[in-house]
Amino acid sequence: MGLTHFDEARSRELAVGHLRATWSYLGEDAGSVHVGVRRIRVHDGHWSTPCHEHGQEEETFYVLGGRGLSWQAGEVAEIGAGDCIVYRPRRGAHSLHGLAGLDVLAFGPRLHDESPRFPRLGGSLVGGRFVESLGGAVAGLPIQFVREAELGPPELPEPGPRPENVVNVAAVEGSIVDRPRVSRRRRRLGEAAGAVATGLNHVEVGPGKDGDPLHCHSLEEEIFVVLEGDGVLVLDEEETPVRAGTVVARPAGTGVSHQLRAGDRGLTYLAYGTREPGDVCYYPRSNKLNFRGVGVIGRIEQLDYWDGEE
Repeated sequence: MGLTHFDEARSRELAVGHLRATWSYLGEDAGSVHVGVRRIRVHDGHWSTPCHEHGQEEETFYVLGGRGLSWQAGEVAEIGAGDCIVYRPRRGAHSLHGLAGLDVLAFGPRLHDESPRFPRLGGSLVGGRFVESLGGAVAGLPIQFVREAELGPPELPEPGPRPENVVNVAAVEGSIVDRPRVSRRRRRLGEAAGAVATGLNHVEVGPGKDGDPLHCHSLEEEIFVVLEGDGVLVLDEEETPVRAGTVVARPAGTGVSHQLRAGDRGLTYLAYGTREPGDVCYYPRSNKLNFRGVGVIGRIEQLDYWDGEE
């Protein structure tokens, strides 16, 4: 089905030294494949993760509630409910510090770096370099958490002005579509915060209306997180109820079309996905194809499905 809920997903507390947060594995439990989302509830006065910087992955955070600090390359900015933070690769190490009930969603692609490990030699090849590697965990905790705890917390200077990679949903102008079936306001949060390889949209759908036409993707994988209201997830002709806290994963290339439809109270959700220039999006009700990398939309006059036979 590709669906889970905040109350149902697996979770665990990662706590060592100044690092302490409860992690919920939403993307994995919903069935995501090449992208993911996790809920991180950071304990007050503690940090979410070791300070880290990705070489390729672009991470996007959405603050569900509470207050905290975004720490990046030694500079600090306050964050709160409705904020979107984008950490692009090779832009400096980052982490989050909790002040009062900081509760965030962390979205990102799953890029598995090909760094072969040699356990008998105690090392790995990383970019042609042989470096020391110490296995996966100590006392059930990731090794990077243990090593970070041994170093102690980073310095926390006074918060400064909010950088360009932090935006609030209220400050992002939304585009409005109001048609007989589709009625929505969409705010492109990820783009506003500087995302390049991925996108995070905040979507408000009118009561009884669709958020998008029924569609499916060839390459782009999507994750949806319902924030408010209720409605249904439509997969071809099958409908499944959704509510606040529901997480939906739609891997690419399934051939199964999807959309979210609001109930009587409307529906607000986050839509996350990769930006694949070769993606083709198919709309079965209109027989249209959207070649997204070149911005061309066409209608299929005669549709034949290949059954594997010549």
